[in-house]
Amino acid sequence: MKTNNSMKTKILWAAPLAALALVLASFTLLKPEKKAKKTFVLVHGAWVGKYAWDKVKPLLEKDGNKVIVFDLPAHGDDQTPLGEATMDNYVKTVSAYINKEPGKVVLVGHSLAGMVITQVAESIPNKIEKLVYLSAFLPQNGQFVLGIPDPNSLFGPNLVLSADKSSATIKPEAIVPIFASDCSDDIKKMVVERHRTEPLQPFTAKAAVTEANFGRVPKYYIETLKDVGVSTNLQKQMVAANGHVVKVFTIDSGHTSFFAKPTELAGILNSL
Repeated sequence: MKTNNSMKTKILWAAPLAALALVLASFTLLKPEKKAKKTFVLVHGAWVGKYAWDKVKPLLEKDGNKVIVFDLPAHGDDQTPLGEATMDNYVKTVSAYINKEPGKVVLVGHSLAGMVITQVAESIPNKIEKLVYLSAFLPQNGQFVLGIPDPNSLFGPNLVLSADKSSATIKPEAIVPIFASDCSDDIKKMVVERHRTEPLQPFTAKAAVTEANFGRVPKYYIETLKDVGVSTNLQKQMVAANGHVVKVFTIDSGHTSFFAKPTELAGILNSL
């Protein structure tokens, strides 16, 4: 009789347990998968260094992503001579960091670095998951920065050229209006204190891209709506001329959204 009671108990519990198993299985199937974490390579633009990403990097890392930042030659704390700070060396520097990674990366370029990430994508397209242009130059084949008209930019009128015209600084009174007009006082102070002479060879380097390489890498653009560096009008023109931008995002900031609105910027990058 004890054996029969035991069997009855098992039978009584079998149906509810089976139903519970079905419910749990259904819940598992419906539960959304966690978004895969990414490797971001963030490339700063002219007249700044890797410190440009100091506020954005920890926000991306907080979400589990890997974030790689560095100084381009002759920028930030890098002491490369100005004469060696060429577009080719920029591209080699960025490519070297990317090639150390086992998989593909999301490559982000700000301002002048739009030209840099363009050439990197042409060189190693199989290593780039996405290209992200942050208020950056998005060139067509044969274009170069100084050859792209931007009448609404404050860069041109405020350049102070070296005697041989191989490098330039920005007039002191224009540094904050261009780089930090909508930023905190500590950022305004920093951009003035850390301003360095900028090599101009990369501004004259022509983009050399093909549809077979650069053309097949997915591109995203983040427009900055109060930009007087790379003006908002020029940003829109470049996006329209490219014709292959997957999606355009906007941030209501000046030229340096990584200083002014890092949380919003990190949110956009993390959504890609």
